[in-house]
Amino acid sequence: MPDEPGLKTLWPCARAAVQSLLLAALAFSAAAQPKGAALPPVTVTAQATDPVEKSYRRMIRGVELFERLRPAMAPNAALRFKLLPRRHNTDIDHILLEIVGSSFAYAVDVNPDRTFTLPRDARALREDAVVSPNRKRMTMTWRTDIRTPGLPAGTRRLGDLRLECLVGLEAGLVSNSSPLFSGIANLFTDPKGYCGKKDTQYLFFADRPLFGVTLVAGARREALPIDKLYAAASDDPGLKNDLPFCDCEVLVDRTYFLPLGDRSWPDDTRVEFEYMDDAK
Repeated sequence: MPDEPGLKTLWPCARAAVQSLLLAALAFSAAAQPKGAALPPVTVTAQATDPVEKSYRRMIRGVELFERLRPAMAPNAALRFKLLPRRHNTDIDHILLEIVGSSFAYAVDVNPDRTFTLPRDARALREDAVVSPNRKRMTMTWRTDIRTPGLPAGTRRLGDLRLECLVGLEAGLVSNSSPLFSGIANLFTDPKGYCGKKDTQYLFFADRPLFGVTLVAGARREALPIDKLYAAASDDPGLKNDLPFCDCEVLVDRTYFLPLGDRSWPDDTRVEFEYMDDAK
């Protein structure tokens, strides 16, 4: 069966059409956000009201899983965790992040690209500490960021992304979701089983708004269909009601699904991104 043509072969007006449809689908989300300045940074992060904190133990379990699987899946990759916004007015660039136990609290450095690593701390494990940002629940979310160095700009490696799914679920990073979003909220008991499915709907986030995603393995090229982009918004008549329950709420134009369990695509498959703002 011949490969589907890449999205770059479409007429320039197709890009504008995709943008218009996506913007129309998301307009309600922007309108629902309160107007005003971005959330200011605060200094007492452990006291933030209803923080969107994560279990330190679970995140370290994710680190340990990464270390076990890296030799086979992503031998040259490094693991970081990443912070992402869920609201238009979330100040995601000035988050203060802490590891908080029953007898201590200390800051974790967050890089300008909103990524960080966790130190291994026996006391934090013993006290069942939390990793706590100074942001309220439902204003931000988390993902793993696993990257092999030296790849061409605008590309990722499929094995890295497969491992992101496994580590992200093991670490408990995906924020709450509506059952309408493919039952994602019930998937965390078996990360390996779920991430091994051919049609898994683990949401990945690109660096910028997407026009298309193409898988490349040797001479084989295949563009992802539209229902694998934009959190499947094109196939969701209930998007307006569902989207506030998805941690992709303000990043739908960056989201994509991958055939993680389709082993006809090897781990070295290149995932190529075409962005909305690419030169035409």
